[in-house]
Amino acid sequence: MSSKKTRALLALAGLVTATAACGGGGTEAGAGPVELDYVMWVDSQVPAYKQCADAFTKKNPNITVKLSSVAWAQYWQNLTTQVVSGTAPDVFRNSVAYYPQFAKNNQLLDLTEYVERDKVDLGQYQKGLTDVWVRDGKRYGLPLDWDTIGVFYNKDQVQKAGLDPADFAQWTWNPQDGGTFEKAIAALTVDDKGRRGTDPGFDKEHVAVYGIAPDYNTGALGQTGWAAFAAGNGFKYLDKNPFGTKYFYDDPKLAETIDWFAGLIKKGYAPAYDKQSALGGDAVLQGGKTAMVMAGSWMAKPYLDNKTLNLAVAPLPAGPQGRKTPINGVSDAIYAGTKHKEEAWQWVKFTASAECQDLIAATTEVLPAITTASEKALAAHEAAGRDVKPFVEEAQAADGTFLLPVTDNADKINEIMDTAISSVLLGTADAKTALPQANTEVNALFQ
Repeated sequence: MSSKKTRALLALAGLVTATAACGGGGTEAGAGPVELDYVMWVDSQVPAYKQCADAFTKKNPNITVKLSSVAWAQYWQNLTTQVVSGTAPDVFRNSVAYYPQFAKNNQLLDLTEYVERDKVDLGQYQKGLTDVWVRDGKRYGLPLDWDTIGVFYNKDQVQKAGLDPADFAQWTWNPQDGGTFEKAIAALTVDDKGRRGTDPGFDKEHVAVYGIAPDYNTGALGQTGWAAFAAGNGFKYLDKNPFGTKYFYDDPKLAETIDWFAGLIKKGYAPAYDKQSALGGDAVLQGGKTAMVMAGSWMAKPYLDNKTLNLAVAPLPAGPQGRKTPINGVSDAIYAGTKHKEEAWQWVKFTASAECQDLIAATTEVLPAITTASEKALAAHEAAGRDVKPFVEEAQAADGTFLLPVTDNADKINEIMDTAISSVLLGTADAKTALPQANTEVNALFQ
């Protein structure tokens, strides 16, 4: 979803053209040369999918697939305009946060009969990922990848703090005192005199290195921020998922979670919201001003290959209800107005196949949705010297994952909740008051 601000920081506008061809015996396929427009928002993934296009080409050379990448900030605005004007790309990368509105407006092609006709094995994908792309019995996508959330930490700063990284596998969290996770954060926080957050005389007004730089730009989902902590505290977003109609942002479990994050700011363990929110935790990490950030598995390659920062990844801390992580993924969607439905389907089917996802696995850009391909990606990471097992172990843990909410009104919900949560982090509102008020506004959208 992946909805994802950290991915958006990586997304730069780019364009590459590749040829591909359709397979299968559809009525439209093979009628003559066809060019499909295929758009995604992560520029770094274009070369990986070009490999898929090249492999596709060798099978049937009748279709040209033009791959392009548009930065997240413009991506959805562009698509919204294009689907209304009838100029949308034939196939585009889709997010759980945005697809419900497209589906509701009949702007996406229903893939149900194609999936059934070609006997696509839905059991080959990571558990839970196929369900989110179904609305009112109609399927609008097949899973391409998946991601979970972990804690990236600076190994040099951890060593200086006298902490043992082996302990991170067992760290705990609670909203009252933060558990051993907050103790680690405090120990990793250093003021400009060299005093740590655990030392007498620590000056929270003059911090040189923060223990953690949370992602404050996570809106109503909290994917790389508060979501895992709230879920580990017993919070759930809504009455059913996907397509529930009653949210529970008024749950005290969420309020005390957001208050804990605000408390980190007050204690000087995390950057102030108004100083970091525009930059994001990534910029603070790259600048050497924080020891830890929480980020998704899609950041494993750029972070663990970073030559300036000596980083490693640990699992999220276990909350009162255990260790929880959101699990999310993307799919490819076919624009309902495409003139090349069969050709578009053949391409979508291929990107969601083991043949393509095995190629993607070798690039380690993402963890593919097909479980066998995901295992190959893990092996490729290991061969490159990257330990990403915490992400995989979280995904495999019993009751260790939860889905981000998939409902209508996502953009409005995000605006309402982002405003409310931001006010708490800024210290201008109390979570126990602001969140219930915001929740009332959210649920009124479904009346």
